[in-house]
Amino acid sequence: MATKPVVVGIDGSENSKDALRWAVEFGRRYEAPVEAIAVWEMPATYGYVIIHGATGQELEEAARKMLADTVRDTVGDDAGVNQQVKRGNPSEVLIGASGSAQMLVLGTRGHGAFARMVMGSVSQHCAANSKCPFTVVPPTKVKSKEKDKEKSKSKSK
Repeated sequence: MATKPVVVGIDGSENSKDALRWAVEFGRRYEAPVEAIAVWEMPATYGYVIIHGATGQELEEAARKMLADTVRDTVGDDAGVNQQVKRGNPSEVLIGASGSAQMLVLGTRGHGAFARMVMGSVSQHCAANSKCPFTVVPPTKVKSKEKDKEKSKSKSK
């Protein structure tokens, strides 16, 4: 029997990169395949990018490039991550993928309660409806420290 994959949602954000790192480490530790999924929909929104007037083919190609770049830059091409690009509502697509996964992994954007009320949240929807265990990976503190050091250096120049 094949091992069920660890599914990780990718939108190109730093938080989704944290989730990818976590998923790859989990997969290595428990000898599970990792499946990174990027989801696009019309109107075109994914990550922080909104594309106006783009065709479905252009959106799919942009999502495929973003996913490949994110995997390569975050864990390397040799990490063995299976990459999939799907069209649809991100929450629905990821919940669907959770049906055949051993774990669903997402990053968090760190929005407060008001932002979650106003905008909704893929993480919240997936947590409530996932068909497998679900993990939300918090932002790494190392990045924050590195950014603070960079800010200090640029101020001193």
